[in-house]
Amino acid sequence: MIPRRLHSELTTALADSPAVALLGPRQVGKTTLALEVARTRPSMYLDLESEGDRAKLSEPELYLPQHADKLVILDEIQRAPQLFRSLRGMIDAGRRRGRGIGRFLMLGSASIDLLRQSSESLAGRIRYLELAPLDAGEVGRRRTDTLWLRGGFPESFLAATDGQSLRWRTDFIRTYLERDIPQLGPRIPAETLRRFWTMLAHQQGGLLNAAALARSLAVDGKTVAGYLDLLVDLLLVRRLAPWHGNTRKRLVKSPKVYVRDSGLVHALLGVADREALLAHPVAGGSWEGLAIESLIAAAPDGTEAFFVRTAAGAEIDLLLRFPGRRKPWAIEIKRGLAPRLERGFHFASETVAPERRLVVYGGTERFPLAEGIEALPLTELCADLASA
Repeated sequence: MIPRRLHSELTTALADSPAVALLGPRQVGKTTLALEVARTRPSMYLDLESEGDRAKLSEPELYLPQHADKLVILDEIQRAPQLFRSLRGMIDAGRRRGRGIGRFLMLGSASIDLLRQSSESLAGRIRYLELAPLDAGEVGRRRTDTLWLRGGFPESFLAATDGQSLRWRTDFIRTYLERDIPQLGPRIPAETLRRFWTMLAHQQGGLLNAAALARSLAVDGKTVAGYLDLLVDLLLVRRLAPWHGNTRKRLVKSPKVYVRDSGLVHALLGVADREALLAHPVAGGSWEGLAIESLIAAAPDGTEAFFVRTAAGAEIDLLLRFPGRRKPWAIEIKRGLAPRLERGFHFASETVAPERRLVVYGGTERFPLAEGIEALPLTELCADLASA
């Protein structure tokens, strides 16, 4: 059992809110985490992919009040969105009796339908938490290379061999395309979506060029935007927004796009082992994506993430702006053991005026790289962010 960073936040959310939605891709560990939390209190688990459990909830107003003293865990909640209205009435009734906190924990893939249904029916009664794949701060420095190659889905990361891990990820991609996404509503040909996902993997960390993607897929730009929105909503792809601070310099306005799990990047591109990864052109973008996901996951709740690129090419890989603070942290990401900064980082830093300037690199020591700039390993910066 690898301790998840979200464990304490989930426990706190259940102490403060009548309903909590734990969202994330399939197989990311939502059920394992929910059952770990359930050990500390009377609980009941219902899997809405099970016909038997769905039958129990055919009349939720009759069944659930019998378990009013328990935490009710509803897994795969997107399979029964009609439950949200019933839950609203039960939550309000529980509040009137002074028992409205921590009643329901809902688990599900982050679909558009789920978010819309819950926000309409449970506005002011529900808190959302996102469980991402394992990150560098959770697995530790010694296993970061394994995490980079295999990605953070627990079964892939913990597989006995790299070959078994790759087979798991290949099956995961196929299942998502052929079964899971159609169940959520969109009717998109699996092969078309696979090609689109693979194109994004090839351009890992690149600026979004919707017109070029549309030409490659022989579709229009609006269709490409729909494909991208779907993968973003399912927490499989990240659209990193450009910095929009007040500045006289011309800034790039297109977002950067990352496949959020490095292991899925490698599976989509057929990268089987570490040697193949180090020789592949995607290695730099893949490492950058892993670092960005790990740092965002470790940052305090409510942190905003951006990148900076001026029209002249000056760039900062990641800006993190914490809640209640005006100045962000500027982070440059390097894969090598001897990091060097280009002039563009310094020029971009003048534009942003960050509170701290940091360089993440592939080594193990922490040291000053230049005046006001510190170089440190990814896991150490994750620890700094967790306590920021």
